[in-house]
Amino acid sequence: MEKLPATCSCARFRHFASLAPVMTDLSNADSLADALARHQIALQPEQQAAIDRYCRMLWQKNQHLNLTRHTDYEKFVGRDLVDAQVIASQLEPGETVLDVGTGGGVPGILLAILRPDLHVQLCESVGKKARAVEEFVRELGLDIPVHAERAESVLGQRSFDTLVARAVAPLPKLLRWLRPYWSSFGRLLVVKGPAWLEERREARRLHLLDGFRLRRRASWPLPGSHNQSVLLEISPKTEE
Repeated sequence: MEKLPATCSCARFRHFASLAPVMTDLSNADSLADALARHQIALQPEQQAAIDRYCRMLWQKNQHLNLTRHTDYEKFVGRDLVDAQVIASQLEPGETVLDVGTGGGVPGILLAILRPDLHVQLCESVGKKARAVEEFVRELGLDIPVHAERAESVLGQRSFDTLVARAVAPLPKLLRWLRPYWSSFGRLLVVKGPAWLEERREARRLHLLDGFRLRRRASWPLPGSHNQSVLLEISPKTEE
């Protein structure tokens, strides 16, 4: 099935361009448009407006709650938005997706904006962070549930096509957490940095990948270094 581009649009986002910006004391004079241009990323105007509004809400809340280290447009676009675009490019139309350990809403909120055809849900076990993300979702007018509980609890009650995880835990720990719940989802997409080879080796040593297939779906430069980020897909092996 052909994957949708990460810049697809939807009429329910067209009101974003007219929304007043969230007032916050941001010191950086750079703009989202500048950062997008540097990274050669083209978005629909309503998507850009929504993401800009999300950035400002996220950074304002971050002054009181540790939600992100990417507090300027360059870091946000180069790390958060690029990661979300890569994930979005690997999702089929209409998939149900759970963002495990969403933190401040990345990548789940960005996936919902970039790909409104998806059925995205967010999971965050830290109550203060979950409440902040619920506020972002409400202010952005997004119809995506936020679960203030561990992924294991969510997976015990619901099923998903794909789980996405970014900056949640080392691969062996993540696989150990999720191992009892594979009947509730089809595959795991996880963003990893240069340590992924070591983590894969440890997961294999512990037999946590027995019966599973791990594929590297994409790789892209990690800003500010000579390393790369990778998107790994893990799914149960099926008989040919």
